[in-house]
Amino acid sequence: MEYYKQFRTHLENNNMPSFINLWQEYCLSDEIELKELIKILESAKESTQVNTFSPYVEEILPIWETTPEGELKHEAFKLVFDVQTTNEPTMADLAYNYLEKRYGDDKYFTQKIRLVGLRDRDDFQYCISNFDLLNHMAVGNCFLHNRGWGCGEVMEISLLREQLTLEFDYVAGAKELSFANAFKTLIPLESDHFLSQRFCNADELEKKAKATPVAVMRMLLKDLGPKTAAEIKEELCDLVIPEEEWAKWWQTARNKMKRDTLIDMPKQLRDPFVLRDSEISHEERLQAALSRKPSVGTLIEMVYSFLRDFPAALKNAEFKASLKKQLEDILTNEQLTSAQEVQILFFLNDLSNGEVLPKIRDIIAHFNDIPSIVLDIGILAFKKRFLVEVRGVREDWDEIFLHLFLTVEHNPLREYLMTELLEEGKKAAIEAKLVELMNDPTYCPSAFLWYFQKLMTNPKLPFATSEGKVQFLEGFFVLLHRIERDQEMRDFVKKMHHFLTEGRYIHVRNIYEKASKAAVQEILLLSTKCISLSDHDISILHSLAEVVHPSLGAVRSKSYEEEEEEEIIWSTEEGFQALRDKVEHIGSVEVVQNSKEIEAARAHGDLRENSEFKYACEKRDRLQSELAMLSAQLQNMRVLTDSDIDTNEIGVGVIVTLENENGDSLRYTLLGPMEADPENNVISFQSKLAKTLTGLKIGDSCQLQEKSWKVVKIESYLEAVRK
Repeated sequence: MEYYKQFRTHLENNNMPSFINLWQEYCLSDEIELKELIKILESAKESTQVNTFSPYVEEILPIWETTPEGELKHEAFKLVFDVQTTNEPTMADLAYNYLEKRYGDDKYFTQKIRLVGLRDRDDFQYCISNFDLLNHMAVGNCFLHNRGWGCGEVMEISLLREQLTLEFDYVAGAKELSFANAFKTLIPLESDHFLSQRFCNADELEKKAKATPVAVMRMLLKDLGPKTAAEIKEELCDLVIPEEEWAKWWQTARNKMKRDTLIDMPKQLRDPFVLRDSEISHEERLQAALSRKPSVGTLIEMVYSFLRDFPAALKNAEFKASLKKQLEDILTNEQLTSAQEVQILFFLNDLSNGEVLPKIRDIIAHFNDIPSIVLDIGILAFKKRFLVEVRGVREDWDEIFLHLFLTVEHNPLREYLMTELLEEGKKAAIEAKLVELMNDPTYCPSAFLWYFQKLMTNPKLPFATSEGKVQFLEGFFVLLHRIERDQEMRDFVKKMHHFLTEGRYIHVRNIYEKASKAAVQEILLLSTKCISLSDHDISILHSLAEVVHPSLGAVRSKSYEEEEEEEIIWSTEEGFQALRDKVEHIGSVEVVQNSKEIEAARAHGDLRENSEFKYACEKRDRLQSELAMLSAQLQNMRVLTDSDIDTNEIGVGVIVTLENENGDSLRYTLLGPMEADPENNVISFQSKLAKTLTGLKIGDSCQLQEKSWKVVKIESYLEAVRK
């Protein structure tokens, strides 16, 4: 493909003279590769300077004649006639003879020769392509419309009228196209083409996609070219795979594509999936990746993933020996951390049938800070293997395990550490660690939630008593209150909420059943401080408490009344005045008018059949309800002053500016519900968006519209208005 690269360079530089000189040199070659010739001609055809090149294109024909017969040769010949514009008699003869030899038995051959311009011979550019297109015009065959109508299926064809009828993806009803128009807009699609399958046989394609997702992905990439994950979803989701099944199907497809030898997986999310020209073995892919000299950390992850996914590769003795040597070289020549050295030794131990294990045990025996190695090891399986060796080598293993119990980040490791300690009678030591955790759940939130979950299902664990469970539930709400505003803990807060509500609050029910009234009251008090809990959540927590301790119902009512009394609706002076004017207008104008309407309607007689009276009464009910609601809002409304606005963090009365990593910016003003104007980014402080932003400071980040935004400016709305 060296020639092709040079041709592309000349086209990108708009240097057609150099392109033509290189073409004439190329045409004098001893032999050519048809795939390369096709790519060169396709690039020339798409160029804006193709007409300058077209008189020279036929110079390739002598060397083309010597190439092997087949579809590639036909495709190249077709492109020659797509590009040529000279319409020389010799070219017409060549095209006619070629088509007669290839399609001479076609009973409509003469008519098609006329339709592609080879009878009059005035203009027969595209004659080979158009003849192929005519041959493809059969009922049930598919075409792609290059002007945006999508894939279409032939419903009817008439050589006499020189037109065909198709039904398309993106236009309603059948469409009639003349042959002349079809030559310009239609691209033939074979029956096994992805778009043909999707349009004409979607149910079968869905079955195939579910049974053999990699085969469908190969077909998609072959027919449509490289595609990103988002573009693949556009082609398949809903059209082939139902949307509710997409996430699961795509995860399965990705996992299987990782092992495919033809599909090249993207390195980043925005990169496309690519179908290779030829298969590359898994061993070759790993060796190619290693040849790029990745960092030691990346190399360890690559080798581990490879050996995990393709263990059969180690049956290849040559590959196994090569990988072993590369790892030994890294061990000898690279500056490694202790954790990296241990992981490389684990690889070598697996490749050497256990010969390297004494070296690992020697490190464990003589290294002082074992916990730091465990925490630095990147591969979870190696962490576990290392801990197993620590358990067998170090006399102080229990101290090491206790130190790591709350600091490791993976639940399987915590499970292993706790199991080993409990089996050795270290329950008191574990309890001491758990007391530390209960006193400060933020020390390790993931460990706290993990143990709380274990505690609710295993009565043999420390603190599995009713008092211990109460303590953990109290700690649960303390932890939730402290982390719920932290954007980085957003997903973890969701996990906590799921644990709280699962099984219709089954864990809360179980704890309440044996908890004292005072303990339940404390739990309820702590829960009300958690802004991430909805009113529905709080209501259920109180309802469950009342089942066990009915007297708590009165406390609940009182607290709710106090909350309602203390609720403040913030407003600007203008918003307050507007609401007061509205209340006065309803009370003094609309209600009075409605009373007159009721009296007038009453005068019409029989009230049972009097629709005007019924409508007027309904209007009275609406006005009274609206007046009561607005009056209550007015009663709780408070006008914003400068002293109410704090520009150190986002809250009511501020204008906040957000920016994302692309430099895009958003600007929101947080005011009361009366001033809300979403179209101009003025939002109520009670809105969900405002609650997401509330409490953030300059430099904090949040997720909006599936993007990450950083707070860059907070200013007072009142000051901005006065400027």
